[in-house]
Amino acid sequence: MGFFDTILLPFTWAVSWVLSMFHTVLGALGMDSDSGWTWTLALVLLVVLIRTLLIPVFVKQIKSQRAMQELQPEIKKLQEKYKNKKDQLSRQAMAMEQQQLFKDRGTSPFAACLPMLVQMPFFFALYRVLVSASGAAQDNESIGALSADEIHSFSNSTFAGAQMSDILGDHVGENFDLNVVIVAVILIILMVTSMFYMQKSLMGKNMSEAAQTGQFAQTQKIMLYALPAVFAIGGFNFPIGVLIYWTATNFWAVGQQLFIIRRNPTPGSIAERELNERRAAKGLPPVGKAAKEAEERAAAKEQKPKGQRQQPVKKPRKKR
Repeated sequence: MGFFDTILLPFTWAVSWVLSMFHTVLGALGMDSDSGWTWTLALVLLVVLIRTLLIPVFVKQIKSQRAMQELQPEIKKLQEKYKNKKDQLSRQAMAMEQQQLFKDRGTSPFAACLPMLVQMPFFFALYRVLVSASGAAQDNESIGALSADEIHSFSNSTFAGAQMSDILGDHVGENFDLNVVIVAVILIILMVTSMFYMQKSLMGKNMSEAAQTGQFAQTQKIMLYALPAVFAIGGFNFPIGVLIYWTATNFWAVGQQLFIIRRNPTPGSIAERELNERRAAKGLPPVGKAAKEAEERAAAKEQKPKGQRQQPVKKPRKKR
């Protein structure tokens, strides 16, 4: 067993045990244990479980992203301060001041990637399980908590004519299989499109005007195209089962993000303005930045000094 396999061993056992449990429960409910749809539903339930457990991490990500957006004006001032200073000491001083800003707000540029980083060990563990399924089935071996019978069942199950362990890259040349190509390409398109839409909606509706310029915005734009491109290329080497898992994960993430954007948008964003428009139509008070501005206007109005009191004018006395 290699070093990487040793690190992934606990995650492999966890993923395979949960997958086996869901498959057993679905079989007990009357579904065909050897059907690819049963294994597909087991994978989807695995996604639901992992994403549910990651909700606290997702909430932390949202808070960190908003803190980063609020910091953009201060970061821009810091960049202007050291704009023409290229020496090493100035660069170090700028980096230290920037780190202090992040520390004071309790955030960092990497917090936005936290849910994905937490998911990656489980993803790699599932990838190893599914890639090894064909070989383990031939050798009648188990993988993690999945028994030899379950591995054999999984390896031979099909989803829309493609086996769960099939890989697109293995069926493009001499071993061309039209079913595998069609299923894999559709899943890759769904996976990449949902990922792009998720990032695009975040940038388009849930970022304040201040956050749409500067280094943070540039990072978001790079991620908008880089991540889908990486997964599109990687999809050629993903088993069908992994493509199902990652597509389901993206659809869950899109739904979760749309819910957050609609109910609790970033202050100063387009989504917040749309939320306040809906609240105004229902006769409800505004929330977020608009509510704060309304309070400030009301407070300023109350503190506004009143004009001098008009003195009474004496009536002229009548001449006798």
